Amino acid sequence: MISKSLAAASTKPVILSILAGGEIYGYQIIHNMIEISGGTLEWSEGTIYPVLHRLEKERLIRSQWKISENGRRRKYYRLTELGQQELEKERKQWMSVNAVLSKLWEPLASYD
Repeated sequence: MISKSLAAASTKPVILSILAGGEIYGYQIIHNMIEISGGTLEWSEGTIYPVLHRLEKERLIRSQWKISENGRRRKYYRLTELGQQELEKERKQWMSVNAVLSKLWEPLASYD
């Protein structure tokens, strides 16, 4: 399981990355994250919806109410052009952090 602080730090790039795959509703974002992470990263509805609202306020995503296949009304989210640009910036930053940590931890791996 990933610590709460690391999970919180990763919500923005993870949500933007999931939405880069197409429009989906909030609960599906949670389900996709659990599936992609193999259960190591889990969010509750109380965690994800405030982030979605913030990202929408920042114009990185847009939402639209739609009727789902089963007749339920759901709010679907999609990435905006500004969100796509932000995703690329986030990706570069996280890749830089990953590269630094990989270099730092490489000597430790030989002791495993």
